[in-house]
Amino acid sequence: MKAKIYITLKNGILDPQGRAIQQSLQTLGFESVGEVRIGKFIEVDLCETDATSGETTIKAMCEKLLANTVIEEYQYEILEA
Repeated sequence: MKAKIYITLKNGILDPQGRAIQQSLQTLGFESVGEVRIGKFIEVDLCETDATSGETTIKAMCEKLLANTVIEEYQYEILEA
């Protein structure tokens, strides 16, 4: 089974990387660009056969290491192999 994990900053948390990219895009002539937010995408292959067990494992990974839950939030999708 494969998990796709998306980690983004929580609303209200300043995103200096996103702001720099927004300004650069506007400087390059992309005037219609509004707010830009930067995040992370992580793909994990799991040796799990049970979807519930896989989901529990992914949640634990995100809570313990992959996401800083003070300033970040995460979403994931689990794909059956």
